[in-house]
Amino acid sequence: MSLPLNKKFDELLKRKPISMHVPGHKNMTIGYLNKMNFEMDMTEITGLDDLHHAEDVIAQSMSNVKKHPDYDAYYLVNGTTSGILSVIQGFSNVQGEYVIARNAHKSVFHALDLVHTSCRLLGMDMSIKTKQYLGPSLNGLLQQLKDSKLLVLTYPNYYGECFDIEETLKYTKIHQTPTLIDEAHGAHFDLAGFPKSSLSMGADYVVQSYHKTLPSLTMSSIIFIHKNAPQREKVLKYLAYFQSSSPSYLLMNSLELAHDFYEKYDSNLFFEKRRKCIQAIESIGMRIVEVNDPLKLNIQCTGYSGIELQQLFENKDIYVELADEYQVLFVLPLWHKGDYYPFQELIDRIKQIEVEKRSNNIDYKIPDYELCGLYQPVEISKVKSIDINEAENQILAVNIVPYPPGIPIMLKGELITKNMIKLMNYWCEQHIRVEGIKKHKIEIKDE
Repeated sequence: MSLPLNKKFDELLKRKPISMHVPGHKNMTIGYLNKMNFEMDMTEITGLDDLHHAEDVIAQSMSNVKKHPDYDAYYLVNGTTSGILSVIQGFSNVQGEYVIARNAHKSVFHALDLVHTSCRLLGMDMSIKTKQYLGPSLNGLLQQLKDSKLLVLTYPNYYGECFDIEETLKYTKIHQTPTLIDEAHGAHFDLAGFPKSSLSMGADYVVQSYHKTLPSLTMSSIIFIHKNAPQREKVLKYLAYFQSSSPSYLLMNSLELAHDFYEKYDSNLFFEKRRKCIQAIESIGMRIVEVNDPLKLNIQCTGYSGIELQQLFENKDIYVELADEYQVLFVLPLWHKGDYYPFQELIDRIKQIEVEKRSNNIDYKIPDYELCGLYQPVEISKVKSIDINEAENQILAVNIVPYPPGIPIMLKGELITKNMIKLMNYWCEQHIRVEGIKKHKIEIKDE
């Protein structure tokens, strides 16, 4: 057997890559994961409790996660996705409509497919800085929440931008609309110098991907459930449905260690190193787009696309979280005393990058595309694959999802238009990774 994955990682690690991406342990250089070993990969033997019926050490471990007194914490070993699926499934028999922010993760739409239920898609405000969705437009929000049974919001967005979620949640109280906050990128929130978590604002359900910004293993997340949350018992039941019957003790141990790290964290060193990192980036002619979350650095450069900037960094074996038309995104480490992160090597490699001086910003000719305000899950049993350019007026059979950030731009069941084809061609020309497009082909409904 050729062991392609093993070989690829051997090749990559020999190059001593520097992580400016998730997970938060940054190639095992941040946090306390060195206290773990593979011998902890066990099953539910005597004394180790059972995640799906936690009464002993797992229950004790979860009870120690006390970010807010109004919430109980539950470990997720199938990622934040399993928490999202469970909450949406938990409201499936409640009267009313789901109301979803347009920048919802693809797992939200998968959940709607599973419950065979349509949703209202909220009108959104756009960020001038990053050209991304920010949060729901408050204009008309009350009307959109009428007869709703669950509101799903993304906070912060992938790029580290926050909206006034406290004000938004005031609107939900008027209609008594329960809320699920996808706070996947905010597990570090409420640390000194960082934004506030929605846990302090009365949301009913909050999911946090600990592994994205805190030092835990990939797939390890936590769902925080308000003690008075509607459908609480049903959601707890579905957590067992959407998670493995053999939950990983390595993941659970990593969550415990990551939360201990969070509780003890002193952010002073982080901000000192962040400043030095920014100075190095600016010294070579790039600029930082400041956002609400200091952990995220959006880096732009006159005359360069984000795709080009990504290549410049990767030429020095610095790997970014994502690149788009405008910028690259760094997810910074939570630097701390005694970490093993190669900080000086990072600074040295950044300073070695040669940036041409270009006179003008690129004039992006990105085709416009705006999804309508309603998503209706459809069952498409018979599909065929065709070239993008032959797809006008056909029914899209899959979601089209640039990844990262994993936000569906075009949704299954939509009628394909000329503008959609232009946008898909643009992604292909820019070599942007898009789920649902393969070798310039997409799947459509086969009549």
